Amino acid sequence: MSDILEKIRNAGVVGAGGAGFPTHVKFARACEYILLNGAECEPMLEVDQQIASVHTKKLFGAMTALVELTGAKGGIFALKEKYHDAIRNVDAALPAFPKLCRHVLSNSYPAGDEHVLVYEVFKRIVPEGGIPLDVGVVVLNVETLYNIASALEDRPVIEKYLTVAGEVKNPATLKVPVGVSFGEVIGACGGPTVKDWVAVDGGPMMGRLVFDPQEPVSKTTKGILLLPRDHPLAISKGRDMTEMMRLAKIACCHCMLCTDVCPRYLLGHKLRPDKLMRLAAYNSTCEHDAAATEAFLCCECGLCETACIMGLQPWKLNKELKVRMNAAGIKNPHHERPERVNPFREYRLFPVTKLTHRLGLSKYIGRKAPLREEFPSPVEKVVLKLKQHIGAPAEPIVAPGDVVERGQMVAWGEGPVSAHVHSSISGVVRAVEKDRIVVEATTDGRENE
Repeated sequence: MSDILEKIRNAGVVGAGGAGFPTHVKFARACEYILLNGAECEPMLEVDQQIASVHTKKLFGAMTALVELTGAKGGIFALKEKYHDAIRNVDAALPAFPKLCRHVLSNSYPAGDEHVLVYEVFKRIVPEGGIPLDVGVVVLNVETLYNIASALEDRPVIEKYLTVAGEVKNPATLKVPVGVSFGEVIGACGGPTVKDWVAVDGGPMMGRLVFDPQEPVSKTTKGILLLPRDHPLAISKGRDMTEMMRLAKIACCHCMLCTDVCPRYLLGHKLRPDKLMRLAAYNSTCEHDAAATEAFLCCECGLCETACIMGLQPWKLNKELKVRMNAAGIKNPHHERPERVNPFREYRLFPVTKLTHRLGLSKYIGRKAPLREEFPSPVEKVVLKLKQHIGAPAEPIVAPGDVVERGQMVAWGEGPVSAHVHSSISGVVRAVEKDRIVVEATTDGRENE
């Protein structure tokens, strides 16, 4: 393993959004291009655009190191055209980095999906069930690149950027210690503006509901969106499979709108959410050209639900089918390489402004979430999950009663696909549980300085 990859691994760097794939694995192979995903296409989130604007040269230095490591022809910064500050600062820095360039994306959803992003920038179609490296590209997001830059300075991942928005008094994009509770982060933004609230961990489309204010921030937490518990988005996210399928049998009118907007279908993949809904809801025998295994091709972006005039959730069915098929040992049989995208694709891109309206979030748009890089109050305790990434959980290397320093490794990422975990504060290990380590701060209150 190269020195750069070793530094990335030692720092515990994983994808800063989504599944959290360990980054040292992603860059272990050569590639033709490295593509920086700055789309941040879900409404309300502002992390990546703000990092790109404020820490531009730091990102460029890290990208140059990765280009040299992989032997790539160059690195591309892909940003949405509406991110004016980030684009201005990126363009100002580019002349000093001849192997880097910038690509402007439209304001559509899901522009940040890896398959969609690769096509928009390179006009290359990632195969069904494949990854961008299958067409010579490695994709990473802005915060992940920022963490790589810190790793090259021997600084582990112990802090997380996230946007706090929605029903909160002072929306902000904060840099917080990994393991701090959602409640403390919300309190740092002035607290909620409604009594009965629920949080969405991540963006409104692909994020999950969190009801417990003690939920800890992880390396993949991208945002905390506060909503009233009776908000339509919260209700739809909380709907279980049984209820969803009952509604599908009653309400699905087979209009095919879900398939018409599906980003993977529009890239030429054989994924047809409308046919899968029919198979599952009616056990239909008339769909001779459809199979449940098509669900493996779903990226769970949720756009099918937004397009559905009856508010049904094909993506949730696909997610359930994948779980069941994996449990049964069924593997994805779909690996076709489409030669061309759907001829109507460019006319079916879904504008984020329209998406925001459909989600019932328009009232929150326009409230900026300014960047604050220092957490405003001392953190007394952090809860460090041992699995903040895809792959095997990290193994604890500390015991209750141990004194640890800020930045010290407390769990070792075993195996090739895992990631180390470090303490984000100085303190004493109070508990080592099956899935987490609890660290309480020392009494001097200076752990975050």
